[in-house]
Amino acid sequence: MADTSGLLVIERILRDRQGIWQQVVEDRGLPRLTGQMLTSSGIALAVYGAVLGSFHSALMALTSAVKLPLLFLVTLAICLPTLYLFNLVFGARLSIRQSLALVMVALTVTAMLALAFAPISLFFLITAPDYAFFKLLNVAILALSALVGLRFLTGGMKVLNQHGLLSAAPARPVEAPVSPAVGPATAAPGAPPAPAETGAASVAASPAPAAVALAPHPHPYTQQFPHPRPVRQSEPTPPSMTLLYIWILLFGFVGTQLAWTLRPFFGDPGRPFSLYREIDGNFYAEIFRTLSHLF
Repeated sequence: MADTSGLLVIERILRDRQGIWQQVVEDRGLPRLTGQMLTSSGIALAVYGAVLGSFHSALMALTSAVKLPLLFLVTLAICLPTLYLFNLVFGARLSIRQSLALVMVALTVTAMLALAFAPISLFFLITAPDYAFFKLLNVAILALSALVGLRFLTGGMKVLNQHGLLSAAPARPVEAPVSPAVGPATAAPGAPPAPAETGAASVAASPAPAAVALAPHPHPYTQQFPHPRPVRQSEPTPPSMTLLYIWILLFGFVGTQLAWTLRPFFGDPGRPFSLYREIDGNFYAEIFRTLSHLF
């Protein structure tokens, strides 16, 4: 599985994600792995972009095939230094290669999942060629794909946290507590046996029968509902994990605004072809406007 290349790198990510995280932890062969993920995600996004632009014309399909990979890569280039510096400020020991590989795993999963939805998008393009519906459908597909990809990113960061890469000090192995030996002391070999005691001294010297005799009878309630075991407290979440969620929100805002700047991706069939549109409004206002027209 380690030699998987090209588009099949997604198979290794999905089948052997623990091996991927271990490779990132060891910082082993990351340039080659990152190059494979960059190639596969670029091809997948280009194909899906061509599907988006085919609603308008062949020329729009060609430009969308270029602009959709550009959208994700430029967003990554803008936001990756922030993630890396966040980790450094709070004592994480991640290198820039490890940070890039983590984010590229999320981007590759997003791109491949969007590519898997491409036949569904084409089906609705052929059977229900409505511009507003087609636009909302593909925005929902990209949002769902991005959520799954970001879930992989948070999972990878949690694995790095377990290996101590998100804290200043390396993780220490958890040592099991040594329980003291229970039972009577064993006499040294060759030592004479202790003389037997009689009477009250013999009864006092034997704790087991006395303990059995004096032990209270267990209450039926305690037999039916035993006391719960103490809950083991989990380790506190490092600040870098909290900042990761903030970075994900930042990544989403930057990506949606950049998508609005690079539009059109679909192409309104009532307008002529244009490479770019005027920068007015924002992405979220356009989504609400499209919803109002649809319903």
